Amino acid sequence: MASQDAAPGRAAARPVVLVGMMGSGKSTVGRRLAARLHRRFIDADKVLEERCGVPISTVFELEGEEGFRRREAALLDELTRLPSIVLATGGGAVMRPENRRLLAERGLVVFLQASQADLWQRLRRDRTRPLLQTEDPRERIAQLLALREPLYREIAHLTVVSARQPVDQLVTDIIGRLPEEIQAEARVG
Repeated sequence: MASQDAAPGRAAARPVVLVGMMGSGKSTVGRRLAARLHRRFIDADKVLEERCGVPISTVFELEGEEGFRRREAALLDELTRLPSIVLATGGGAVMRPENRRLLAERGLVVFLQASQADLWQRLRRDRTRPLLQTEDPRERIAQLLALREPLYREIAHLTVVSARQPVDQLVTDIIGRLPEEIQAEARVG
């Protein structure tokens, strides 16, 4: 569906959308990318928590994953309409076909790819992720990665490996691959 290189000629105000597994660096990279592009950063999971007044783990507890995904879909529909933002999505946002369509059509999608080993290193002590509250969280990461990575690739306009390079270098690499009109935002100011 989406190409590996960013499509030229799109409006500069188009949201830059970060997708990838939990632990791939979407929030960290997103904050720095937004600062460099002089855009507002929005973390979809944080907005959802603020609106619900409880952590995502509580939403999962009370409404299940399906209830959470319904709320997430409505929020993504709203957020992808905002101009000139950098949007970090939740790792499972790509699970619904309508979310994939919205993200690919309205945003310029950057897939932050991370290996299973890197994700395990980043997440092994994290007790806040509902989907990792299992007997074998390492195996759960492998399962989620196998399920989701093809979906990230399907909608990605560009893919960057978020492995062991410094965040600022990763952000510079992303900016260098964005359409010229978005790159120009980094040169302003």
